Amino acid sequence: VSFPTLSRPHRVTSTQRRLAHQKRLVRTSFVLVPSQMALLSALLLFSALLGQINADCYLHNPRGSNNRLDEANRDRNNGNRMFDSQNNNRGGYNVGSLYYYSGSVLTVEWTNQHSCNGPNNHCNFVMQYMCGDLVRDGSTTSTIPENPANCRDYNCNTDMKYGMHETYNYYLDCKSRQRNMGLFTADRRLNGMGAKYTRQNPGGTRRGYECPEERDYYPYWHPTPWKDVAVLTSDPTRCVDYEAESENVKGRHYCQVPTPLYNKYTRMNRQGFLPNNKEDCQEIQWPEKNMIKDGENVTVEYGQWLESPSHGLPKPICQQTQYSRDNHLGNTVGGFPLMFNWTVPENVDHEHCVFRIRYNISTGEYDGWDSAVNSSMNKEKNRNYAKIDVATKYGLQPMNADGRGYVFKQNPVVKIFDEFPTSQAGNDKDFGLRLAINTNQFGRTFQDRSHTFAVRSRPDDLDCDTIHNLNVRGKRGNIVQTYPGVEYDFVPNRLHARDGDCVHFQWTGSNTNPNNNDGQGKAGTDRSNVVMLEPQRYAEGNGVAVKNGAKVGHWGNSYPEHLDNSKVQFLGLDKDGLDQLAGLTRFQFRGELSELDDSGTYFDLGPKKVTGIGEYHYMCTRNNNFSNRSQKGKIYVNPQAQTWAQVDWNGGNLKIGKNKVSFTRDSRDTPIQIRMEEWKSEDCDRVIATLDEEIPGGDATLNCIAVYPPIRLTKADSTFDVDISTSDSGSIGSSVNVYSTTGAAGAQWKKVEATESEGMVSFAATSGSIYVARSVRNVPAIAGGVAAAALVLVVVLGTTIYFCKKPEKWAALRKSAADKAQYAKRSFQKQV
Repeated sequence: VSFPTLSRPHRVTSTQRRLAHQKRLVRTSFVLVPSQMALLSALLLFSALLGQINADCYLHNPRGSNNRLDEANRDRNNGNRMFDSQNNNRGGYNVGSLYYYSGSVLTVEWTNQHSCNGPNNHCNFVMQYMCGDLVRDGSTTSTIPENPANCRDYNCNTDMKYGMHETYNYYLDCKSRQRNMGLFTADRRLNGMGAKYTRQNPGGTRRGYECPEERDYYPYWHPTPWKDVAVLTSDPTRCVDYEAESENVKGRHYCQVPTPLYNKYTRMNRQGFLPNNKEDCQEIQWPEKNMIKDGENVTVEYGQWLESPSHGLPKPICQQTQYSRDNHLGNTVGGFPLMFNWTVPENVDHEHCVFRIRYNISTGEYDGWDSAVNSSMNKEKNRNYAKIDVATKYGLQPMNADGRGYVFKQNPVVKIFDEFPTSQAGNDKDFGLRLAINTNQFGRTFQDRSHTFAVRSRPDDLDCDTIHNLNVRGKRGNIVQTYPGVEYDFVPNRLHARDGDCVHFQWTGSNTNPNNNDGQGKAGTDRSNVVMLEPQRYAEGNGVAVKNGAKVGHWGNSYPEHLDNSKVQFLGLDKDGLDQLAGLTRFQFRGELSELDDSGTYFDLGPKKVTGIGEYHYMCTRNNNFSNRSQKGKIYVNPQAQTWAQVDWNGGNLKIGKNKVSFTRDSRDTPIQIRMEEWKSEDCDRVIATLDEEIPGGDATLNCIAVYPPIRLTKADSTFDVDISTSDSGSIGSSVNVYSTTGAAGAQWKKVEATESEGMVSFAATSGSIYVARSVRNVPAIAGGVAAAALVLVVVLGTTIYFCKKPEKWAALRKSAADKAQYAKRSFQKQV
């Protein structure tokens, strides 16, 4: 399906007229040149799960609801409560409301049932958030009414009983607006003309106030309240267009019709009357033509095609997604969960926000990005299948495709043999195999949304550069009982922080899990705590911890450390903080806390500065049931600033302070995780001293960064750019040289050709390495400066001696200077 091509439904009389009209409207409505249509396709998805089986995408951190709300049943009560997830009824978490500080780092974790970034399909993940005063979870599992008469004060927007994300007015505009008539809908018959009818939702079923057309297609072509966070795609070459077309940076158009006309048709529950293009919009008038009598002089008001401004936010992050396999709600390569680190926007300060992830998959039966795949390929009345050519790729003639079943329709029966003997008598009969193909699921979108959360401004007195959120995912039960959710774990399970950063320990849970779900403590309840693990007791692995730091605790143990020992410290936290993490005592006074039963479901330690370089291992005492489940985590406190980024075809940037590493588009073909570190000068000098080779030149280390892994990071004909801050580069007569080494045994230092400008040194590189900027005294420049100073001194001394010997010359010189000054003064006064 191509990027929106529009037509006027009431004027369509044939396929040919419709297509001609679409081409004209693309140019006038969306200001897109025709060559962009194939690139700016809506994300259509093709599912391998067919029939009534649901493919799934579940959000685990922040906790996804899957339309669930504090329910004690395994299956959710109402899959239509807030949005269309198309997920299994057992997914979702009962509660999940937390708060995050603006600028903090939040790890997003999810699972998806079908593969991504593999050979079996094309895929995309679109992550967005929205905030609003009326955004809420509600207190009932019933769907918010469409009829205001069924809401308190005749206003469903303000009836807090019902959960709501998008508003009633947003949905009313959606169902009143013409659906995009240029979209490929295969052999599906849509039941109406409004934007609530789509190929995936031909009956226009309502879920909350979500707009089905907006849900199914991205980027959407009308204004929405959703702000883009990231697009993770199996084809990063599409990032050019995703970034350019994001509503973060590009506005959207809409039709504003006269208010009396709008009120008239909405009262009539008429759908699809709002034009979705400029030409039709400007032809709308009030009073309508049939209301004006011949010769009557009336004032006519026309529709206006208006532009809604962009959200005014940075373009979304766009990169190649991680690999996941088919039929598996599990981890990615290396046993790590699918994740994305979201830096919560700095400019957000709101108590009511929600996060959503949409998962889009497509197969290879046809190219959904080809602009030729549009409504002209839909099923016509004289046939029972769409006009997509399925036969040719299998070596069949199109004229034989129908008889052999190689057509795009619902559950076709294909005949893979020309002839197939069925009896000893030699009679031949075709052998047919029915395919489980559901045409409204070939090209499909799945979704999950978080429970509501708050974003708050960073406290002014918080003395740390970065805040890392540390949360708990999962719910009570064994692996079967929680599925398709997950068991308890800390998020992130491995947290990297710099000495002096802040970690925000915070989590929530439910008291209404099914009572027969396995677990410790009171039935049905979620509880978690944090205690440090005891030291390593036996040999395991290589025992290497963070460089220059201690290994504190050990994952192989299941007993906590005795923290009254003054020699033991955990992240530099005081005893009060440790007590609160262990017993959840910040909001609980006494009670039965051996299994945390009397503590609350919610815990918040607040951001705490972590100190003490090392590798810290911790656990939850309640949920760490050995052989059944493990709830353990690890925090690395590093001496240097670190940052990570994925680099792929779309490029990527890493930045620490003023230091920056930049990869341009097409400098790589495959994705790779890059780590960048900035070392203190003394740490850098200490590392330099341990290497086999000394740096061949330079007097003092100004700055030092490391880029990992120490291999070639670009294609053979490409480089990446490195900018290193040298703002304190030193005195007059000094310059800066840059040297690099991989740090491997026997590696030598190499001088790098670099340029200096305004406290920065810049150069091109090809490989991960340690890059050191060092000041170098410029001997010729210093000698030249000394010679110039000596010459000036000689001139001054000679002049002084001359005028001392001839005072009359000095008097004449002074008089001449005074006369010229007076003349200049008179001249200036006259000029004024």
